[in-house]
Amino acid sequence: MHNTYLMDNLTKAAERITEGFVGQRMVLVSAGNRKLISQNPLSAQLYATAIGYYPLASHHDRERIAGSQEYILIYCIDGKGWVDINGIQHEVLPNSFYIIPQKMPHHYASSVKEPWSIYWLHFNGSQAQLLFSSYTQITNSNGHNIAYDENRVAQFNYLIEVLETDLNAVIAEAVYIKVLSLLGSFIYVEPENKSDTTDSIAESIMLMKQNLKASFQIMEFAAKANYSVSRYSELFRKRTGYAPIQYFIQLKIHKACQYLCFTKMNIKQICNELGFDDPYYFSRIFKKHIGHSPLSYRKRYRTNQVD
Repeated sequence: MHNTYLMDNLTKAAERITEGFVGQRMVLVSAGNRKLISQNPLSAQLYATAIGYYPLASHHDRERIAGSQEYILIYCIDGKGWVDINGIQHEVLPNSFYIIPQKMPHHYASSVKEPWSIYWLHFNGSQAQLLFSSYTQITNSNGHNIAYDENRVAQFNYLIEVLETDLNAVIAEAVYIKVLSLLGSFIYVEPENKSDTTDSIAESIMLMKQNLKASFQIMEFAAKANYSVSRYSELFRKRTGYAPIQYFIQLKIHKACQYLCFTKMNIKQICNELGFDDPYYFSRIFKKHIGHSPLSYRKRYRTNQVD
């Protein structure tokens, strides 16, 4: 039974998507690479079986009644969703993660109103259980929030790239070290100190979300949070991984994606709703962030829904 505070995340059965999102990256480790990894004494200790990135994964919904043969890491960098592990549901917010144990019934899904963008990793090996045990001990006291780190994202992207290629013994061992380092960056971290800094940044983000049509200047956010522009920018980037105005534009683009996917609004109407005076500028910014023009994104999304 889903908690009432997460009801907006539920999707109709006909709208659920297990995979297939515009801009996604996904690698399933080939049978040949799996064999090579399993026969190498070092890499057999910890290895990836699948890895990927799902941006703005609207209606992403996956349920495994019998669980998975691998452990599954889900790392949310934007939007939100939920993870239900053996009947216990957890809200997943930006800069948070969960590791689902192997052979455990689970169900996870993206929010409908604020679709998540997630990196994910399926992993196994003789060290996997030990790492998961450490994870459960540490997160029981420290929670699942984690500061954004560009190096962590770079590690994900490296593994996505290299696991698409044919491995040899040396590369397989290098991948083992990378997977261990990546998982360690989630499990073995110092807890974040709670302060009014977090509240100030959270208030700024809420202000942005409630005023997507506005055109803010960074000094307005800094003044409201009682910081200098430079200090505010530093704290905001540390909290989110983005500069304030860059983050605000990204929120606008994410909302534009929802308009393109779920409404019949034309580009001019969407621009009016999101405070873009120039449709051509909007189209350039949209393509820079999403990799497709607005009309191409709408066409591809609707194609995915039909398929």
